Amino acid sequence: MKRYLFVAGVLSTITVAAVSVLSRPGALRPSDSGVAKRPAEKKIHAVLDAMVQSHQTYLSVPPKDGQALRLLTEAVHAKNVVEIGTSTGYSGLWICLALQATNGHLTTFEIDHQRALMARQHFREAGVDNLVTIVEGDAHQQVSKVKGSVDLVFIDADKGGYVDYLNKLLPLLEPGGLILAHNVDMVPDYVKAVTSSPELETIFFMEGGGLAVTLKKR
Repeated sequence: MKRYLFVAGVLSTITVAAVSVLSRPGALRPSDSGVAKRPAEKKIHAVLDAMVQSHQTYLSVPPKDGQALRLLTEAVHAKNVVEIGTSTGYSGLWICLALQATNGHLTTFEIDHQRALMARQHFREAGVDNLVTIVEGDAHQQVSKVKGSVDLVFIDADKGGYVDYLNKLLPLLEPGGLILAHNVDMVPDYVKAVTSSPELETIFFMEGGGLAVTLKKR
C-alpha cells in the first residue's frame, strides 16, 4: 500500500528528502534509547515521553506525526514558526526540538485557558519556554498579532477554520516556507484550497493523523 498521495507536483529537493524519511519502516518513534541525544534533546524527550505515558494529558498529534514536525521544521531551517492549536504543548515540543538547532521561535495560539496552562508547564519542564510565545484567545482574531515573515505554519485547530487560517497566514509565509495541516481528511475545503492554488505545491502523508505538507513556491 502506498504511504503517500502526491498532488500537484512535488516539493523542493530538501523537503522531499525530509518527507521521504517518513516512509522508512520503524523510522518514526516517540523516543529511541539507542540514538544518542544532546542533553537539551534528552530533556525535551523526557517530557514528551511523560506526556505519552500520562492518561491525563491530551496529545494533539501521534508521536509519529510529532517527529515529522521536528524533521520538516529543521529541514527548512525555520526561524519563525506559527502554530494554530497549542493544546497541551505536545506538538510544540517536537517543533522546539528543531528550533534549538535553528535558533528559531514558536508563536502558538490556544483558545482553551486550561490547556494553555498545561502547555506552559510542559514547555517550562522541557527547558524551552524561552523559545515559545503562547497567545491565548480565538486565533482567528489573535493571529493578526503575528509580525514579520514566517517560515513554517502548523494548523491543528477547529477544522472549519483551516481555510481562514490559510488565507491569513499565507501572505506572511516566506517563499520556500511550509504550511503543515493535521487531520486533513476532515477538511476537504482546505485540501481543495492548497491543491488548486498555482502558488502552492502539496503532498499528503496519510499515516498517523493525516498531515498535509504545502510549499509556497519561490
